[in-house]
Amino acid sequence: MQAFLTLTRRELAVYFMSITGYVIIAAASFLVGFSFVVLIADQGNKPTPMPITETFYLTAFFWIILLLSTPVITMRLFAQEKATGTFETLMTTPVTEFQVVLAKFTAAQFFYLLMWLPLPLCLWVVQRFSGGPTGLDWGTLGTTYLGILLLGGVFISLGCLASALTRTQMVAAMISLAAGFSIFLLSFLPDRLPGLAPWQAQLLASFALPDQMHDFTRGVLDTRPIVFYLSLTFLFLFLTLRAVESRRWK
Repeated sequence: MQAFLTLTRRELAVYFMSITGYVIIAAASFLVGFSFVVLIADQGNKPTPMPITETFYLTAFFWIILLLSTPVITMRLFAQEKATGTFETLMTTPVTEFQVVLAKFTAAQFFYLLMWLPLPLCLWVVQRFSGGPTGLDWGTLGTTYLGILLLGGVFISLGCLASALTRTQMVAAMISLAAGFSIFLLSFLPDRLPGLAPWQAQLLASFALPDQMHDFTRGVLDTRPIVFYLSLTFLFLFLTLRAVESRRWK
């Protein structure tokens, strides 16, 4: 446990020892704030007919932040250390591959959550400006953050896998972005492919990440998307662990 905590602190500190971490947070904060400026301009003084979390989610900014930030957050995790040669030095210390993978994922996930900290303040400002209740629905806000955490875990673990497969950060970012965008596009296949068998349509519907996340923003807590998100996260982390362990055979 001590080795895991030390590795996690080490990985998390790297984000704040370079300008990259601050740029990511600043860019995400700007997009979150700008999305609510757009919402205020569209809504005016009319009360919102739906939870403000759902209103924010229905904009394109949520997916822009998610799909673009996670490759940048994860691209350096393994690729940078391989390129500089510090990864081999790290693996000679008394730590296991599992601890290294889990620590890097945990640090990236924690930084990802820090990136979303401005969201509650923006939600409160827009809800108060729109003439709705001055207090936020903490239950809906909680399920929204749970969805952000679980969905982020999927893309963070995917980014870990991409970074473990290459020695170049830009290549890792492009692989992660392409794979994440492909998973996102699977959500729209059932509507674009008529004539699918019921089981095929149901299988593709299980990859409907926007629909599942939409439920979280409305305060609906369903165990099926939770299990699905966790299963994808564990799968990508397992593949990352196998990619890291493959160094033994080279």
